[in-house]
Amino acid sequence: MMAERTAPGRVDRRRARTRTALVEAAQRLLAEGRTDVPILEITELADIGVGSFYNHFDSKEELFRVAVAEALEWWGSLMDRLTADIDDPAVAFAQSFRMTGRLHRRHPELSRVLLNQGLELARSERGLAPRAFQDIRAAVDAGRFEVEDLDLALTMTAAAVLALGSLLHAQPDRDDAKSADLVAIGLLRQFGLPADEAARICALDLPDLDVVDTLVG
Repeated sequence: MMAERTAPGRVDRRRARTRTALVEAAQRLLAEGRTDVPILEITELADIGVGSFYNHFDSKEELFRVAVAEALEWWGSLMDRLTADIDDPAVAFAQSFRMTGRLHRRHPELSRVLLNQGLELARSERGLAPRAFQDIRAAVDAGRFEVEDLDLALTMTAAAVLALGSLLHAQPDRDDAKSADLVAIGLLRQFGLPADEAARICALDLPDLDVVDTLVG
């Protein structure tokens, strides 16, 4: 009877591991810009049988969509946790941007997944885009930002994230922290903050990114 009760749990865990392996394989391929691959190559990369693929996904296109969505949500969830106690939406926006700049180096594979999606990031309903939009809107409502067009402000932010990440990958010796902070200052000034206030915000201490793996499971 005990075996009968525990077997479903083992099956569920095995299914979850298989699905995770497929998603991680897809993310590796996305990071490399290789999506025109046969399902056999994906399953070999995930170290599972081809038949197991169809227990989780109907097509490789569905798998790649899920892989992107989960990468976006991982990153966005991390920003939520690391900025949860910040009351000033302008500071929350800047902190998220500054940490994202640093995470391009700490998590290069996930960074490349995001970069390879281009400005689709700005239209995604998951991940960084909706969170950045909320921060910008909250900062406008609080009188912190002067933004006429919220969608345009979000697009500018997404473009800055992508351009910064691309530059950091292209120039591995570049100081990622300093670069991210300078871009964040530029965005804050573009959104109406005085230069000294933007500089003050971007000089604030950031959470310890060494605890990322304990914050996001």
